[in-house]
Amino acid sequence: MPFPFSSSRISGIRHFGLISRVLIKHGMGEVADRLRGKTGSKIKTGLPDPVRIRRTLEELGPSFIKLGQLMSTRADLFPPEYIDEFSKLQDQVPPVPFDGIRRLIETELGQPPDQLFKSIDETAMAAASVAQVHTARLKTGEKVAVKVIRPGIEKRIRKDIQLMYYFAARFERRFDLGRIVGAVNLVKEFERTIFRELDMLIEAGNIERFTRSFKDIDEIYIPKVHWDLTAKSVLVMEHIEGIKMDRVDEIRRHGIDPQEVAMIGLRSFSRQLMAAGIFHADPHPGNTLVMHDGRVSLVDFGIVGYLDEETMMQIAHLFLGFAEHDYDMVMEAFEAAGLVDPRTMDLNSFRMDLKDMAEPFYGRSLKTISVKDVYYQTMRLVYKYRIRLPRNLLLLFKTFIQTEALGKILGSEASLLEVTRPYAKRLLQQGYEAHKVFKNVGRDTKLFGGYLRQMPHLAHGLFKRLATETPKFEIAHTGLEETSRKLEKGINRLTLGLVTAASLIAASLILNSTSKVLLFEVDFFGVQTLSVTDLLGFTGYIIATFLGLWLVFSIVRSGKL
Repeated sequence: MPFPFSSSRISGIRHFGLISRVLIKHGMGEVADRLRGKTGSKIKTGLPDPVRIRRTLEELGPSFIKLGQLMSTRADLFPPEYIDEFSKLQDQVPPVPFDGIRRLIETELGQPPDQLFKSIDETAMAAASVAQVHTARLKTGEKVAVKVIRPGIEKRIRKDIQLMYYFAARFERRFDLGRIVGAVNLVKEFERTIFRELDMLIEAGNIERFTRSFKDIDEIYIPKVHWDLTAKSVLVMEHIEGIKMDRVDEIRRHGIDPQEVAMIGLRSFSRQLMAAGIFHADPHPGNTLVMHDGRVSLVDFGIVGYLDEETMMQIAHLFLGFAEHDYDMVMEAFEAAGLVDPRTMDLNSFRMDLKDMAEPFYGRSLKTISVKDVYYQTMRLVYKYRIRLPRNLLLLFKTFIQTEALGKILGSEASLLEVTRPYAKRLLQQGYEAHKVFKNVGRDTKLFGGYLRQMPHLAHGLFKRLATETPKFEIAHTGLEETSRKLEKGINRLTLGLVTAASLIAASLILNSTSKVLLFEVDFFGVQTLSVTDLLGFTGYIIATFLGLWLVFSIVRSGKL
């Protein structure tokens, strides 16, 4: 199986021995033996104990912890007990000394922090495996948060990813489970996501998108980005003074109703899904702050999910279908999203299982429902019917669980489906508005224009082949003779009808013409003067009459009238 780094290119093979020792330390020596190619080792079936896997990842360091966090979103691949354990992986590490941060800021922004800021706190207010955050004050006195990528982390991650590819390929070759899970693809997904998280310009762009989406919403506040102080490894943004959302007593002491805060969070999430097309995918208490005036602020936009218009419409159909017990709408949304295929699965059984799962949750408040339980029941259906979910939907499920957890902490009595219903209806109504139609027409017109631009090239190629080669056309058919005969008969009748109509029209035009050709005297039923023009007109009428009568007679006789 191809993967970006072969074992021969891995620098520092001693890491292989280190990983083997960590596996053995946590009771997974049989896995280490199989990875080293010792075929005589007894291998347990299935995955090792989830706690041992988590502890192994924690000891292997930040990159492997991040990989485990990614695995915690893949409930379509791992059983619930493993997802629970992977979700416990904490991305908290000691901060690096400020000297390294100072040098990186100067490299990225061209000046040392002392010249860029009025002051900067050398003690980090938060530190994770990828970045750490320091507070500072601008020359204007405004307080800001300075998020800086840890020096040297990108190089470390690249080395770790080399090892991950190496072990993932071996795991796939030596374990059936590795092929089922798709170990190499997991590493590819991790590589794609981790390097996006290392780019502060991407995060700054995400903040701007949220700012535009919530510019008219007073209850949500998005911090401002200082673009003149932002680069690939440094992000400077407005510092938000607020209370972490899980500190309920402190929220109450400031005269703010926790249940209303929960409603703001639910409305915000609904808007992100069904209006903005981008959602904050890590809404834990540290990233969701209650400001002292009652507004809610989202911070840390390193992990977000993106939704196109079509996916937003499908999600709206899903929410509205569940909210209104309309399982036909739910099934249509699943089919439109390509999640179910009537050719390969029993849709009736799936529909019944889905209904049995969903109905017991209706009419209950958020306080009495565990979205986590709903999630795991949904994943059991995913396992049963072998449905492979896109990463964004899995990220969306994970965000649901975190949003629900915050709502419960705040004592919310709200129903998630009832909160999302008006947003879903609004999106579906907007989906059929004229501006949407025109937007699609514009897109299709551009696509058609592209095809037109390619046509001269394609025509040149076709004519060149026709000129230099002997074209061959092979048409094979069976049982079409009768169809061909009937089609020919129908076309003949249509042609005859057209000739009859043309004769009538021509005759009428000739007889009504004021121009007469070759007049001559006759004595015929009182007519004394006649012309060739009149004769042609009469002849046309006679022919049209006979043809029309014959056509009507043939149709009546065929019994197809």
